[in-house]
Amino acid sequence: MGDGPATSEHPLGSGHGHMGGHDVFDSSSPERYRASRRVTAVSLGINSLLSLGQILGGVFGHSQALIADGVHTLSDIITDSMVLFALKHGAKEADEEHPYGHGRIETAVTVVLGAMLIAVAIGIAINAGLRLANPESIPIPAMATLIVAIITIVSKEGLFRYTMHTARRYQSNLLRANAWHHRSDAISSVIVFLGIGGSLLGWRYLDGLAAVGVAMMVAKIGWELAWSSVKELIDTALDADIVAEIKASILAMDDVKSLHMLRTRRAGGQALADVHIIVDSDISVSEGHHISENVRARLIEKFDAITDVTVHIDPEDDELFPPNAGLPLRTEVDARLERYFAAIPEASQIQAVTLHYLNGRIQLQILLPLSVAADPAAATALEQRFAQAVTQDPDIGTVSLRFH
Repeated sequence: MGDGPATSEHPLGSGHGHMGGHDVFDSSSPERYRASRRVTAVSLGINSLLSLGQILGGVFGHSQALIADGVHTLSDIITDSMVLFALKHGAKEADEEHPYGHGRIETAVTVVLGAMLIAVAIGIAINAGLRLANPESIPIPAMATLIVAIITIVSKEGLFRYTMHTARRYQSNLLRANAWHHRSDAISSVIVFLGIGGSLLGWRYLDGLAAVGVAMMVAKIGWELAWSSVKELIDTALDADIVAEIKASILAMDDVKSLHMLRTRRAGGQALADVHIIVDSDISVSEGHHISENVRARLIEKFDAITDVTVHIDPEDDELFPPNAGLPLRTEVDARLERYFAAIPEASQIQAVTLHYLNGRIQLQILLPLSVAADPAAATALEQRFAQAVTQDPDIGTVSLRFH
């Protein structure tokens, strides 16, 4: 019935493709929501008809397996309803209570669907074991039940392919989980077909043997889907190669000296990132902000799935240098400087004091008018007097003067 769940289809997950080279859609995209809702509604309608046909066919055709498969299909109606609920609420825009959006609803429901696949696998294995233990108890069904089983197989496989196509197009783990649920149903119906055929031919044990092998595959699919979504819920980072590409894109910008603390995570169909970038310590606040906005815009433009980036501006690598957390803010620094410079007459003409918080200390940059220093030698002497005045303060480092 086709290949298993190829890992390269998983959006932004471990070993799962390139963000920039594929169409990746935000979980709140209206187009994504409409397509997901449409495919799930089709699934809901077909499952309703199949369940009714299987149960009636099993009752009138004397096939307990077909009746059980009909009850199994009833469970799909519940899961399809869960998917519609998740799609409706997961596609909502961010609001005051959910500032990061509702994409995690989709992720949480994917975990549930993965767990349900595991439960289905356990149920198939148990039923297979019971049949193997007592194959003579299986009633011989009518030939017409084979036709119902074939119709079910074709319908479920069609739903699988239709749903998986939409899941790939819109990078939806939720639809991917539901698609594999359809595939597990098709496999279950194959087992029913083999069981009916085996009963008619006298090889009743084939149903049990096939069921055990299929149950293991279905359980594996359920585990992979559930585990990938659990990792998303606990904010597992994007693939190492994708993170490396993000890092390279940031460092390619001329005004970014280096970066650290790059963190990434997934939420539904979108990816989020935050990073600390190091810029020249002498630039203005507005220039630093402008650089950060350019970093944010570049990442969102280059990586389709990235919908938000938080950029923190650093004048130095705060992972390597002493922290500045305990240093005083400007109000307290100004009060100290007023005391320290009281004996320096030129201090009354200070036009501005720039504070640089670097290497665990405050570096002072004082702006004075040219008239206070007649020549370079006088300027140097004045700078030494200012520096001498703050030598006893453990929070203040160097002092430099600028004139205009």
